[in-house]
Amino acid sequence: MRKRMVTATRQAASPNEPHWLNLQEIAEVEITSEDASRPIESALIPGEGPGWRAAEPGTQTIRLLFDHPQRLQRIHLDFLEPETERTQEYVLRWSPDRGQSFRDIVRQQWNFSPSGITAETEDHRVDLSGVTVLELGITPEISGRPAFASLARLRLA
Repeated sequence: MRKRMVTATRQAASPNEPHWLNLQEIAEVEITSEDASRPIESALIPGEGPGWRAAEPGTQTIRLLFDHPQRLQRIHLDFLEPETERTQEYVLRWSPDRGQSFRDIVRQQWNFSPSGITAETEDHRVDLSGVTVLELGITPEISGRPAFASLARLRLA
């Protein structure tokens, strides 16, 4: 997996499951922060671990830069937060021109609560052609209190 730090700015598919893209072979990833024990690979590559977590609190960005333009039909995200009550927001955007301009796909908020909801799964059906960059921005706590962004899994088809 090729990756680089930036400043804040293979599973077999079953008949019921889409053919997930092998991100390790087709994209470079940029991240604003990474906890060494929870690297981005563990969210992007099946079987690599418990998912990604930021090394510092606050809004974080995960950006996939595709080697060649991609057609995306499904974006699957899993978020877990078993410890802290908070309201998280994420925005998913894409670029057809290597990041010169972006188009929003979705902006979503929800509440995590250790005594209630500790997981959130988002499964977006899309029809995007010519995607050169996919960007996920995560604000782990919209109130501004310190909180760490995390992502258990990101899959694309």
